[in-house]
Amino acid sequence: MLQPHHHRIPRSGRRLRGLACLCALALPLLGNSCSSPMPLPTVQDVDLERFMGDWFVLAHIPASIERKAYNAVESYALRDDGKVATTYVFRKGGFEGPLKEYRPVGTVRDRETNATWDMQFLWPFQAEYLIVELDDEYSVTIIGRSKLDYVWVMARTPEIAPEQWASLENKLVELGYDLTRLRRVPHQWPDAEHPVQARQDAVARTLESPGA
Repeated sequence: MLQPHHHRIPRSGRRLRGLACLCALALPLLGNSCSSPMPLPTVQDVDLERFMGDWFVLAHIPASIERKAYNAVESYALRDDGKVATTYVFRKGGFEGPLKEYRPVGTVRDRETNATWDMQFLWPFQAEYLIVELDDEYSVTIIGRSKLDYVWVMARTPEIAPEQWASLENKLVELGYDLTRLRRVPHQWPDAEHPVQARQDAVARTLESPGA
């Protein structure tokens, strides 16, 4: 009697599948290199150290791979070489969906403002990344692109006040974005398995300790 074969994906196949996922995220961000839209105005000054850390993605005009993102968080950390290590984590398809994680690298192109970056998901491709809105408290920000094809509205918390959200929407309209294309990212916390939850819990324990 013939026994059924259990096919395992070889390592090379898994690597190719991972590469395909990165391409699916990176290539749409590159757009048509032949066109040169007017660059979006960025904020005048970004303190990179203050900008680092976790940002909850509240809304976006998403790239294809993040269209069904839940509990999406973008996290930044300065590297010794001046580049920005980036981790983008979200659940795919729902609050119980699998965790997806991507690790692009940011390069600050305008050192006068620190607001113009390139984001590299896959070498040698670089995607435009513009900090077009940032409040004085570094609590909310908007990341845009000159083509107005994608945008990310982020905050330090998964919820913000209605008046703060209205202000961000007004900024998007001012920049030329079509709000009908904007997707609000669902958030539901705590999320025990999410890496950001683990970091927040560790910080909370530190603050509650007697020596903190």
